Amino acid sequence: MSKQLFESSIKAIPYAQQSVYAKLSDLNNLAVIKERFNDPAVRNMIEGQVPEEKRNQLDQLNERIQEMTFDTDSVSCKISPLGEVALHIIEREEPKCIKFETVNSPIHLYLWIQVLPTSATTSKMKLTVEANLNPFIKGMVEKPLREGVEKLADMLAVIPYEV
Repeated sequence: MSKQLFESSIKAIPYAQQSVYAKLSDLNNLAVIKERFNDPAVRNMIEGQVPEEKRNQLDQLNERIQEMTFDTDSVSCKISPLGEVALHIIEREEPKCIKFETVNSPIHLYLWIQVLPTSATTSKMKLTVEANLNPFIKGMVEKPLREGVEKLADMLAVIPYEV
C-alpha cells in the first residue's frame, strides 16, 4: 500500500471565506444544489460560468447529483464503478478546513476542503484526497480519482454561497 495525494487546482470563489465555510460545513446546505440544479435560471447561470469544453461534464454531474442524499455530517451518492460512496465529516476547523472520510467505500479515502480568504469578500479553495492504494487498485482508480477531485472542485467553485 502506498499513500497517494490527489489535489485540485486552486479555485477562486467570489464569496467571503466565512460564507463558503458556513455552507460547506453543514452538508444539508448542499441539498439545495440538487433541487436547484434543474432550475433553468440556475442551470443557465452555471453553464455561463463553465467553459464550453466542460459542459458535457456538467450533464454527467447532473445525473450524479440526482442520486445524492445529504444530512448535516454526510453526503452519499452512487459513483461508477465504485457503487454507493458516502463522505462523513470527521473534523471542522472553522473557517478554513473541513475534513471528510469515506464510509462504505471499497477504497478508504480522506478528503479535505481548504478555504482561504483572498479579500474580505472573496476566497480561494483547494481539495485534497488522500488514498492508500495497493499497486493493482492504483492503476484502476488513479485517473478517475484525479479527475473526480478536479470535477468536484469545479462544482464547488460555482455554487452560490449566500448565507
